[in-house]
Amino acid sequence: MKTSHILKPLTGVLIFFMVIFFSAGKLYYWQGLIYVIIGLIMFTLNYSVLRPDTDLLNERTKPGEGAKKWDKTILGLSFLLTISMYIIAGLDSGRYHWSPDFHWSIYLLGILLTATGQLLFLVAQKQNRFFSSTVRIQTERDHTVCDTGLYRIVRHPAYLGSTIQLVGFPMLFGSLWSIVPVFILILLHIIRTYLEDKTLRKELSGYSEYSDKTRYKIIPYIW
Repeated sequence: MKTSHILKPLTGVLIFFMVIFFSAGKLYYWQGLIYVIIGLIMFTLNYSVLRPDTDLLNERTKPGEGAKKWDKTILGLSFLLTISMYIIAGLDSGRYHWSPDFHWSIYLLGILLTATGQLLFLVAQKQNRFFSSTVRIQTERDHTVCDTGLYRIVRHPAYLGSTIQLVGFPMLFGSLWSIVPVFILILLHIIRTYLEDKTLRKELSGYSEYSDKTRYKIIPYIW
């Protein structure tokens, strides 16, 4: 495993964490600390028991050619919305307290949803050796359909995990205002899922047959 496989993702994670605490204006910020603990646990799992193979780490660190233009746009918007989500949550629950205090059970539910969503994402990544960070057909890697594990239940389990953790974020931080960027991010997930699924049906051999067997994109029995 290359040093870049760890340093690049770790740098991104630490920048996001710094944004949260800078926005909150303090280091003793229990919501931020819990979020960091969850993130560090998942980061450790990602490079230990749930570590992808080397080829996939290379792909996720530096994706190959052929990424869809619409996907680059969605990823750019998602990055900006994620930053705004962290800033708003930090300003709200950490500094200015625009939102009322939540019941402890809501905070606990937020913690559970955040951890569950992130873990589900990592398991989906581990089970699919073509789990790129961009939407593209990896012809140079003999791209094939993944139809085992979580992918037997829904076609895009990573987006399910991402959506679950997004739902938990405002609860964990006790920030009603952060629901606004969270809602838009979930909409972008839905749009990206639809476009990615359409691309795979058209361009990836065997995906249409897989779609007939695994009917739901993200949420079992719903969509």
